[in-house]
Amino acid sequence: MDMRYGICLPNLGEFAEPRQVGELARRTEQAGWDGFFVWDHVVFAFGPQDVADPWVLLTVAATTTERIKLGPLVTAVARRRPGTLARQTTTLDRLSGGRLVFGAGLGFTLEAEFGTWGEPIEPRTVAQRLDEGLTVLTGLWSGKTVDFHGEHLTAAEVVFQPTPVQQPRPPVWIGCNWPNRRPLERAARWEGVAPMIIDPTDGSWAPTPAAVTDVVTTIGEHRGTLDGFDVVVTGRTPDEQPAARDLVEPIAEAGATWWLEGFRPVPGERETALRRIDAGPPR
Repeated sequence: MDMRYGICLPNLGEFAEPRQVGELARRTEQAGWDGFFVWDHVVFAFGPQDVADPWVLLTVAATTTERIKLGPLVTAVARRRPGTLARQTTTLDRLSGGRLVFGAGLGFTLEAEFGTWGEPIEPRTVAQRLDEGLTVLTGLWSGKTVDFHGEHLTAAEVVFQPTPVQQPRPPVWIGCNWPNRRPLERAARWEGVAPMIIDPTDGSWAPTPAAVTDVVTTIGEHRGTLDGFDVVVTGRTPDEQPAARDLVEPIAEAGATWWLEGFRPVPGERETALRRIDAGPPR
């Protein structure tokens, strides 16, 4: 599978103004990228920030583009009601003509995502709610009767119409923190994995071919095949294309299928994102 390239922005700070994000999405498509993704936070773990709703940002992005994939990376499914989430995602998939990719995960951090609101923060409980939420969500996407009674969620004899454009459903990518193994087992049941490969010394993105190989090998052990499965790696490359290609090519050779240019909610980052977007993907 050929490598695809995307942009991943916070829904925070300088990226919290919807019209400006829509312009970034338009320029992303114009410059030849393949995808445009946004974070999903309601509050941020590291102090107050301007925050925008990710579904509004993605809606604006959908109306300013025609080709590129769009989606959240990632939504903390356990803090969203699955019926509302099914309506939002279906509407976005239909608006975009079937371009939604649904990124899902536990949330970051659990104390901020859940503890802020007095909800359980135990990882096992949040993980159970994530799995139940995905079961209900994909059932609702099918347009068939869903009768689910789990430990945490209930959907009693409900049918959702219309369905997403994509059938049998939009692809689901599971976010995780490498080298944790349990999320990789979960991801292997879906269509993709988006591991955060972070330098422990400074928190920067630090994807390496060895780390990607480890992810690909583990997923392969669980799935038996990687056909139709995406390995989505986030990092930063320079604007100069030869140097960018030199960084990404070993990641692709290790088995990654997507490279995302990631950006942070720090001052001046919007201008940095504009320059990198306009320079184009490192093909």
